[in-house]
Amino acid sequence: MSSNFLPDPSSVRYDGPWTHRDVHANGIRFHVVEAAPERTDAPLVVLLHGFADFWWSWRHQLTGLTEMGFRAVAVDLRGYGDSDKPPRGYDGWTLAGDIAGLIRALGHTEAALVGHAEGGLVCWATAVLHPRLVRAIALVSSPHPGALKSAVLRDRRQRRTWLPNFLRYQLPRYPEYRLTTNDGFEVERLLRQRVTGSWSGTAEFVDAARRMRSAIQIPGAAHCALEYQRWAFRSQWRPDGRRFMATVRVPIGIPVLALRGESDNYLLRSTFHRGLRWSPHRRMVTVPNAAHFAHQENPDVVTAELAKFLG
Repeated sequence: MSSNFLPDPSSVRYDGPWTHRDVHANGIRFHVVEAAPERTDAPLVVLLHGFADFWWSWRHQLTGLTEMGFRAVAVDLRGYGDSDKPPRGYDGWTLAGDIAGLIRALGHTEAALVGHAEGGLVCWATAVLHPRLVRAIALVSSPHPGALKSAVLRDRRQRRTWLPNFLRYQLPRYPEYRLTTNDGFEVERLLRQRVTGSWSGTAEFVDAARRMRSAIQIPGAAHCALEYQRWAFRSQWRPDGRRFMATVRVPIGIPVLALRGESDNYLLRSTFHRGLRWSPHRRMVTVPNAAHFAHQENPDVVTAELAKFLG
């Protein structure tokens, strides 16, 4: 896509059975989407997307959970989509503060959080750092951060699937170029690599990939997306990062649902089983006919499991 025709942030405000709103929290503006009139009497469920993605990832759960009586709100995380893109704040502490602030700004005293991949790491952090605001967390393809680190260090198979991209993203400028050049093709390549062949052959996959490719080309989005990964790497050698990892390793007493696509070859089954000591009230569910993007590949099963868990 020519630099003269980069997508506007508002291009992610797709029409549908939902409302787009701007909510100010933790010093910045967030773009949020909800499928029902604004109401604070229904239980709040906040949906958080993963790397190189945006709120659209949750379109099925947004409508499905709303029909089941929840107030489901999908968010463009800091730096993504039509949310603000400040130069800083991609550390675990600030990201948890974003979601805590958002829950209050939406008029609630607590919420259940649902996160995919990197959005799941934000769920873990918010649950530990703001425990009074989080009543439960559900994770799609998102092991506990301590479990992921341990698996990458000790399990050769997990290291081989996860580490190369993570290290590549630490380079300056080149990863931004890689994500945005050729009309954002790298984002589709990563998506195709991490989903089942049966879903990647569908019209819905083609549509989702097209929207993700456009969203990553919004000025600043690719850089901000990579800043999450860069903080995760740099912080390991700094006091704030060591303190953060020690803090998220405090066991949490709330209910936790961990969903993993049965064909996920990016984050391995053994990695998910490592984290039980940090979430003793965790339930593991395998999603059939799905890989790393289970909430899009098999949305009915994921929405039903979430409703059962949150009910």
